[in-house]
Amino acid sequence: QVQLVESGGGSVQSGGSLRLTCAASGSLYSYCVDWFRQAPGKEREGVSHIDTFTISQDNAKNTLYLQMNNLKPEDTAMYYCAADLPLYSGGPCPKEAHEYRYWGQGTQVTVSS
Repeated sequence: QVQLVESGGGSVQSGGSLRLTCAASGSLYSYCVDWFRQAPGKEREGVSHIDTFTISQDNAKNTLYLQMNNLKPEDTAMYYCAADLPLYSGGPCPKEAHEYRYWGQGTQVTVSS
């Protein structure tokens, strides 16, 4: 039910920062939301565990953010936001990428040495 559009990707030198934005067509309230990335030849993975990355949400703007600091070349990937409703109110959120139904088109992040 929700459409997602990522923006803010680009090229940055190692040690730099980027802030990615995921704009939703509707309210993200009550949705599970997360950020994922996929590098060529690798599986899509969540990024919330990365110490230098911070996910935030502005429900008033229907927007999800990913603040990425101290970027390294190994962070180079296509970055996606994803959203889905839990099976029931207050229930657990999906953990793996394939469990999410709603995805943005992705935004490329390239980090050079």
